[in-house]
Amino acid sequence: MSRIIPKLLIVEDEKNTREGIGRALKSDYYVVLAENAEKGLDVLQNERFDIILTDVKMPGMDGVTFVKKAKEVDPKLVCVVMTAYGTVETAVDAMKAGAYDFLIKPVQLDQVEAVLEGALQGKKRQDDQNNDLKTSTAKTTPTVNTVIGKSREMKKVLDQVEMIAPARSTVLLTGESGTGKEVISNLLHTKSDRSNGPFIAVHCAALNANLLESELFGHEKGAFTNASAKKIGRFEAANNGTLFLDEIGEIDQATQVKLLRVLETRCFERVGGTETIDIDVRLIAATNRDLRSMVDQGKFREDLYYRLDVLSLKLPPLRQHREDIPLFLNHFLQICAADNRKDIEGFTAAAIEKLSAYYWKGNVRELRNVVEKMTVLSTKKQLDSDDIPAYILDAKEPLHSIGSNSDSTLDISENETQLIIKALKETKNNKTAAANMLGMSRRTLHRRISELGLNES
Repeated sequence: MSRIIPKLLIVEDEKNTREGIGRALKSDYYVVLAENAEKGLDVLQNERFDIILTDVKMPGMDGVTFVKKAKEVDPKLVCVVMTAYGTVETAVDAMKAGAYDFLIKPVQLDQVEAVLEGALQGKKRQDDQNNDLKTSTAKTTPTVNTVIGKSREMKKVLDQVEMIAPARSTVLLTGESGTGKEVISNLLHTKSDRSNGPFIAVHCAALNANLLESELFGHEKGAFTNASAKKIGRFEAANNGTLFLDEIGEIDQATQVKLLRVLETRCFERVGGTETIDIDVRLIAATNRDLRSMVDQGKFREDLYYRLDVLSLKLPPLRQHREDIPLFLNHFLQICAADNRKDIEGFTAAAIEKLSAYYWKGNVRELRNVVEKMTVLSTKKQLDSDDIPAYILDAKEPLHSIGSNSDSTLDISENETQLIIKALKETKNNKTAAANMLGMSRRTLHRRISELGLNES
């Protein structure tokens, strides 16, 4: 699938580090390397970048000064700094200069990838909020994070958002993968009295247990190998704002205990530290799993579950509000056409009819990906039925349905074993394809196969 590749400028005086990070990230970014801050500024005069990764300690101009000057060239630039000499004070200086986040050297590649991705998502959210402030008559391209839908189901969701947004209480968002839980969490933040504070998102399933604890709570110098300086965690970064924890059902028991304490006391200690840090953060958690069932199975703490499930909001799968599908189609077409510089006016009635009849196992996320694929590959003014991917046109009875009634559906939590077996059979034991079909990550599918005692053969 074609996509817009973000441009990344890496400024680092140490050649092996500079080239090593560049090689590791070149599959996801258009990478340009600069050996010092002065050359980095020269590059910025001639090229536009989405994000910068820069060292702090360099000969000549230091990284903090470079960030300040880079933001003068392009105020929308997202900057992340790296330092082997990092203290909280260094991080604060970098943040004041305009940096989004910082990393401690020697950097771990998975952490670099997570921070850069988070930085770009943070920029998109800020851009979206800025667009929302423009007048309704202004001609602006709609954003991915815009909440749309006129169906009864979506109206119910939006009414609940209006009701619970002003509260301080924790919110638990549930629903299948791809239903827009992060979009709704962002809306809850925007409509709260914390809207001027930070909105920080953490995708729990993407981080292992040790890295997740450090990301959430930060760490002290020497807390573990390579912890050469203090690091501010996401709870501190979200102070006076909102912290969104996606896939909360994936966190380990030890982190569950520490998270419970934060919710009860509004304070915590960094990993390896003794100083108690007070915070004022609203927590929004999300999951596509049945936490109540996990509690019954002893896989999720009951006390933490009740702390999370103070205010709950369930997002409906797309198949339950099909009347919104044409709205989503045209919404994402405007975005994808603008991103790919395509002059496409809309969909034919036949295409809308076929796409509206599809089951959309991946919900809104899958729909957006399909629209992007159709947009990139089409050369016509209107997207027609022959632009629709073959797997949709050839789709048989949905995996989750029973009998001939497409409205009679199974919930994965109720018939998980049956659904996993069927998905593995239909994909010839291809775990990645089966996970996509079931709307879960490959890692989660492997764990559920083991937990359910399924014979993979």
